[in-house]
Amino acid sequence: MTSEVDRRPAVPRGERGATTVDDRVAAKITAQVAREALSRFPESAGRVPPGRRTPRVTTSVRRAPERNAKGREGAPADSRPMLGEVRVRIAVDLGYPSDIRAQCAAVRREVTEGLREWAGMDVSDLAVSVVKLHSVHSRRTDQERVR
Repeated sequence: MTSEVDRRPAVPRGERGATTVDDRVAAKITAQVAREALSRFPESAGRVPPGRRTPRVTTSVRRAPERNAKGREGAPADSRPMLGEVRVRIAVDLGYPSDIRAQCAAVRREVTEGLREWAGMDVSDLAVSVVKLHSVHSRRTDQERVR
């Protein structure tokens, strides 16, 4: 018994459709992965007010150049082709005191891996900006300035 896939004629590479990933999709994936990465740092996440926990993400997607049948140099022949490149800007609020460097590194690493795995995209440029540090002392309104 043959399936419908076996009965369809092969379409030449140049005449096939293309899979594209929209900027909004890349931004949603990035925001989700960044939230998950930051949630692994409970000492920081507990200090950030609930309304400020979502990372703000800006993405710019560039379609992948057409590649020949071999794919990338040095890549295995059965590896999945990349669908494009994305430039990412992530703005986060973090708790203080905490390991800011480790949190930013975790976001960069996991966003790069997440976009490659979930969307098949390479990250050409990724910047993580810390917009605000939230301290336990900054929420106290009944006291004088802390020195």
